[in-house]
Amino acid sequence: MKLAKEVWPSIGGLVFMMGAGWFISPWIAYLLAVPLGIVIWFFRDPEREPPVDENAWVSPADGKVVEIMEVEHHYTGPATKIGIFMNAFNVHVNRFAAPGVVGYTEYVPGKKWFAIAPKASEINERFYVGAENEAGRFLQVQIAGILARRIVCKVKTGAVLDKGQRYGMIKLGSKVDIYLPPSVIPAVQIGDKVIAGESVIGVWRKDAEQ
Repeated sequence: MKLAKEVWPSIGGLVFMMGAGWFISPWIAYLLAVPLGIVIWFFRDPEREPPVDENAWVSPADGKVVEIMEVEHHYTGPATKIGIFMNAFNVHVNRFAAPGVVGYTEYVPGKKWFAIAPKASEINERFYVGAENEAGRFLQVQIAGILARRIVCKVKTGAVLDKGQRYGMIKLGSKVDIYLPPSVIPAVQIGDKVIAGESVIGVWRKDAEQ
């Protein structure tokens, strides 16, 4: 099973403590095996195969669709926001919804309120990544929740990413919002469960107004 590279320092630390604990008491090593297993489970990173349809936009996160609403942001202008809640059992690696050139990044410090709450998109710690392609400008927002300890984002302005490409993760759950341009029509409903890099969340209509 492939693991996200961010987990290896945690695994190394736990293995070291298990080894040291063994010399004190084997039970210490056995007890530390539990958090080691939990860490490995949380940081699994399976391969995903995006749909070949160039008009299909994929989910940026594993989880459940909890919001679909019209919004506006200074980078995208009018957009449709789809909010995806990631629980503790979902894969936490985030992926790009469509090919694009990154033109905007912003880190916003904030609270760690329950990520499933709508206000979390406005008050919680979050990281914005905006990109542009033929369909228009879009925005992906990683939002920390009550269990999240760190947002990881690996891209910078000017980066060129493919559909389904890994670009970061939120450690231990939370939420990812995606702002679709007007030319991309949502293909999910509230309550749908989605898989990052595979589930189609929107379809680009080339004849739609941008």
